[in-house]
Amino acid sequence: MHDEWSQAVDARTQAADRLAEAARSGKPCAPIRDLVSTAADGYAVQEINTRRALGEGRRLVGRKVGVTNALLQRQFGIDQPDYGMLFADMSYGDGLPVPLERFLQPRAEAEVALVLGEDLAGGPFTVADVLRAVEFALPAIEIADSRIADWDITPADTIADNASAGAFVLGSTPVSLMGLDLRAAAMTMLLTGTRDNQEVSTGSGALCLGNPLNAAVWLASTLGRTDRALRAGDVVLTGALGPVVPVSPGAVFEARIDGLGSVRAVFGAL
Repeated sequence: MHDEWSQAVDARTQAADRLAEAARSGKPCAPIRDLVSTAADGYAVQEINTRRALGEGRRLVGRKVGVTNALLQRQFGIDQPDYGMLFADMSYGDGLPVPLERFLQPRAEAEVALVLGEDLAGGPFTVADVLRAVEFALPAIEIADSRIADWDITPADTIADNASAGAFVLGSTPVSLMGLDLRAAAMTMLLTGTRDNQEVSTGSGALCLGNPLNAAVWLASTLGRTDRALRAGDVVLTGALGPVVPVSPGAVFEARIDGLGSVRAVFGAL
């Protein structure tokens, strides 16, 4: 029994090392499902690299929720989302340059970001609990990225890889949730700078677990009794409101979300 436990720990460490080396070198790695195969193992790998990041002085500022689209869940053969960690050095300013060289295989997606004014420790939580805890909402563009070559991922792969988190851009005008219907909020993401501001993604809050608040409730309840419970000041990226879009050098994306305004992610040329 002890040998089996040691082998499992060793496999998780090897998986964490493989992902960390891909991030360091900028060269995507093979999937890690030869080492770990369950969601629980994936989160254990994620935690190894989270602790390493914190040990290096990086600051945890929030969480992202992934796989919030029902179609994507069916493709993955799962019935719930996943989550990853957000660090301060993953945040970029609205309209300011985002260095493309820090990513391996970036994709942009428009999301609703919730910023907490109160802790959400304990739980489980209700929508009312989350609404009381949220101080304001912002439009956001998440830059998803995979350290795994060709985005060849299973749930265990993406969870271990910090839920394929890359970076994020937040809008700069906070909006109260009072009277705001996030489920009905329509989203349009444009690739600007092209002659006709090409529309590259559309959707709504309903495509994110039926309502972005549902994603936040799931996250808060999942983490509430762990060492990573949500705290006041944390940013929660609730999940994509529409299809993700590959990022190319020099791209400028503008996401517009009804009731929340707009946010721009400006990518530098390589």
